Amino acid sequence: MKYDWSANDWFKQEGAKIHIVDTTLRDGEQTAGVVFANAEKTRIAKYLDQMGVDQIEAGIPVMGGFEKECIKQIVNMGLKASIMAWNRAVISDLRESICCGVDAVAISISTSDIHIQHKLQTTHQDVLNRMSDAVKFAKDNQLYVSVNAEDASRSSIEYLTEFALVAKHAGADRLRFCDTVGTLTPVNTYRYIKTLKEVTGLDIEMHTHNDFGMATANALAGIYAGANYLGVTINGLGERAGNTCLQEMIMVIKYLLNMDVQYDTTLFREVAEYVAAASGRELPVNKPIVGLNIFAHESGIHGDGVLKNPLTYEVFTPEEVGLERQIVIGKHSGSAAIRAKFVHEYGVELSNKDSEQILGKVRQLAIDLKRSLFDKELVYIFEEYKRERGDS
Repeated sequence: MKYDWSANDWFKQEGAKIHIVDTTLRDGEQTAGVVFANAEKTRIAKYLDQMGVDQIEAGIPVMGGFEKECIKQIVNMGLKASIMAWNRAVISDLRESICCGVDAVAISISTSDIHIQHKLQTTHQDVLNRMSDAVKFAKDNQLYVSVNAEDASRSSIEYLTEFALVAKHAGADRLRFCDTVGTLTPVNTYRYIKTLKEVTGLDIEMHTHNDFGMATANALAGIYAGANYLGVTINGLGERAGNTCLQEMIMVIKYLLNMDVQYDTTLFREVAEYVAAASGRELPVNKPIVGLNIFAHESGIHGDGVLKNPLTYEVFTPEEVGLERQIVIGKHSGSAAIRAKFVHEYGVELSNKDSEQILGKVRQLAIDLKRSLFDKELVYIFEEYKRERGDS
């Protein structure tokens, strides 16, 4: 008897949706050494809206000055996305957010013992009181409210559950589960989120950090347990090792969860390049989804497979994320790649014997140079081969 493991997955149900909450302009800019100019922040907000992101966390109004003015600008741009502002659980912070005209607020306060004792230097009950008062004030002002449990992953499940229930009673719309220092594992994530979802019934947002390289995996585990919001940043920008990457999670939802998504993925590479330049953070060539090497094939076996059918080594097309396929010629290339390169790019049809002879020269030069070859170098090899063969 075959067991259907996915039969009870909530996201398989008709009408199910996972909402994308992008915090590039807030948590992304909190990356050490990163500062966005206001023009860059508005451009990024426009990009996010064009991609179809559901909610944009635009910044921290209580910072005042240029930050506050930029948030107002974003609010007045007429974007389809909800515009959220980040706040401490402090009424004066919320007044600044209301002044900016946002339709949603994140109210953040710590829930772990280490934060409550050493950072806030207060009691568990005081945290509940502060959070509850802030939520009620925000709801009295007709705002959508996300309550952020900072350092949730190092909090006791008993206190976290109490925190979430108090938030719900005060009127909160969702709980943001923050893996603030990235200590979650997928198994622990599932246990936390499953419990919180079953006890509170609240919408839950996964906000995971990548300190141990598991931000995307933990966010996915949260979805399986019932979380229906994802906090992300473009390119995974964020404090220390970064946040869950927007591009990764949208493609995970589409191809690994097999959900229909309405996001415009063709902008991914363009947006990635823009944010990389604006943040001064280089985009690695092996960056999942948007790195230049994602559709670059050098290995002979891989290159031959892709030339016959791209699906042999690609799950989605490069055009879908704004990239192009590259057959790279180097040490690991095969003769099929050589023939394809010459016929498609140079209009030259090579025999099997010619391609094998040229391949030998290609491999030797690639070893000497310790890299793959440029087009001009391939042409030089071809011209040298013709001379050796006695061709004019």
